[in-house]
Amino acid sequence: MEILKVDNLRKVYGSGEAKVEAVKNVSFSMQKGEFGAVVGASGSGKSTLLNCIGGLDNADSGRVYLNGKDILAMGENERTVFRRQNIGFIFQAFHLIPELDVEQNIIFPLLLDYRKPDREQVEELLEVLGLQDRRRHLPGQLSGGQQQRVAIGRALVARPALILADEPTGNLDSQSSQDVMDLLCKASRRYSQTVLMITHNMNLTSAADRVFRVTDGVLEELGGVQQ
Repeated sequence: MEILKVDNLRKVYGSGEAKVEAVKNVSFSMQKGEFGAVVGASGSGKSTLLNCIGGLDNADSGRVYLNGKDILAMGENERTVFRRQNIGFIFQAFHLIPELDVEQNIIFPLLLDYRKPDREQVEELLEVLGLQDRRRHLPGQLSGGQQQRVAIGRALVARPALILADEPTGNLDSQSSQDVMDLLCKASRRYSQTVLMITHNMNLTSAADRVFRVTDGVLEELGGVQQ
């Protein structure tokens, strides 16, 4: 089942001699439950691509369909609500709310939509993330790896169709990085969620179903598709 379809996406910054084509006519699609990794050098356009797919940035042309709905054709308010309910974001910076404990940070996206958290679902998520004994801790009382687990929980809690992860292990040591990767894979498999992750570390792509490379705004697939 096709979850994500990107069609001829293009993003340009500047004009004249300063013009930079950050994303060049990118097209690809992903199925439900697939785990995709995007690699590329710094400045290659991979973060811009992810931001356009997630509706955080406006593309100059092209279409992004999530569950058949064109994200880029939506008005700002409609897109904000759609994004919150259908896309989970994980960034290099954790962006946790310091005054809220672990459990409160995880369920925060649900509260924004006035949705009552499913207690059984929250307990399962805390168990999957290994945070049951940290649920009442504030972010400042956690290690970097634990904070990123909370950020993953926040991205997963609404069971979004798509999870976009931009260098989610960038601030972590090698062991914590591998732990976060294992958690992302485990969660996506368990909940059949599609994940598209950016990383500069090829070692972290081994668990991905598909690997893409961005070079000067051009996306190519390197393979690794599981049939």
